[in-house]
Amino acid sequence: MIRIILPYHLRNLAGVEKEVSLPIEGPVTQRSLLDALEARYPMLRGTIRDHTTQERRPLLRYFACGEDLSFEAADAPLPDEVASGREPFRIVGAVAGG
Repeated sequence: MIRIILPYHLRNLAGVEKEVSLPIEGPVTQRSLLDALEARYPMLRGTIRDHTTQERRPLLRYFACGEDLSFEAADAPLPDEVASGREPFRIVGAVAGG
């Protein structure tokens, strides 16, 4: 089971707690993780990634194992700690202001 920590606004939209767990078949990548998350919680489609391009939304970042994975390739394998469920994959809302 893959563990995913969601920011407050996405937790509220999906009606879940801070952390969700999902099974993922095959290689564990950003794409497979986000595909599984959106399949389980369809109300999140388009909030994390653009509907058309599947690119990460600008005000969200991805973290795991103390590293920023936001600019990694979508099909690159995630760290073994995430794939095994020992560490969560974190989706973090950026703080923006002026």
